[in-house]
Amino acid sequence: MACLMTKIIFFGTGSVAASSLDFLRHHFDIEAVITKPRAPGHRGSVPVEELAIEHKLRIHFTESKKGLDNIIATNEFSSTVGIVVDFGILISQTTIDSFKFGIINSHFSLLPEWRGADPITYSILSGQPKTGVSLMVIDAGLDTGKLITYRSLSIASNETTGSLTAKLIDLSNSLLTEFLPRYLSGDVIPKNQPHPDRATYSHKISKIDAEIDWREPAEVIERKIRAYQPWPKARTLLGSDKCIILEAEVMQNNMGLEPGAVAVSKELFIGCGSGSLRIERIQPLGKKEMPVKAFLAGYSSGLLNQEVYPPSTFN
Repeated sequence: MACLMTKIIFFGTGSVAASSLDFLRHHFDIEAVITKPRAPGHRGSVPVEELAIEHKLRIHFTESKKGLDNIIATNEFSSTVGIVVDFGILISQTTIDSFKFGIINSHFSLLPEWRGADPITYSILSGQPKTGVSLMVIDAGLDTGKLITYRSLSIASNETTGSLTAKLIDLSNSLLTEFLPRYLSGDVIPKNQPHPDRATYSHKISKIDAEIDWREPAEVIERKIRAYQPWPKARTLLGSDKCIILEAEVMQNNMGLEPGAVAVSKELFIGCGSGSLRIERIQPLGKKEMPVKAFLAGYSSGLLNQEVYPPSTFN
């Protein structure tokens, strides 16, 4: 019950942050929420802001490190620790030092693996068998702070970024409720990250990353199909139609197909740099997902009129 009395400042912006905040508000006293403002022209959801308003949490907005420093300097917060999840703004040492116990980041990888903006997607892209959550006392570097604890999680062979994210949020929530009180009481002493010379880095994914290059091996493309769900979704041209590939099975035999070439029977096969993919779920752009049989019924004539599809012609 001690953690119920712990007052914190929460830093976060995206949907992962909102899920974490919704859990943490039941276990900690949220003194304030600091998040990015709604982007100009953005008409979609702003989940952290909406959650904070719904539950009458004090909220501050910033777009920059300097703006964050100003919020901390001009408000009399009593929290001795901050928690940051999915924030998207680097935090200065000045702001970190304003908290007696610093700021704790729940990072969704086994640090120093996949420091940076998109560790979950990269864990699937790389084909690694496991990932996890690391609780870290941040410093001014990029995910270089000392570790409070970490815990691993297996990556299923059919895992998407969406399904893996949900599992990692649950693991993060569990670690924060267990280890934040222990850290604050001095029961757990943060340690340096192991093997910093082996650190790997992820960058922010864009729609361009999701354009399928059929010259790559089938195994690599299949991982991209899973890694880019729910966004930006792996995409390609099939004939003259822009399509999103949602699920595919790796076939070790390339069936005599050149990269990007299509074989159509009752099923849809596409050649890759090595091997081929049997497409199992597909979505023509702007339309609903459909079974491959339904897709072939409506689109197969266009596929048969063109043999090879360039790897970067989606836009």
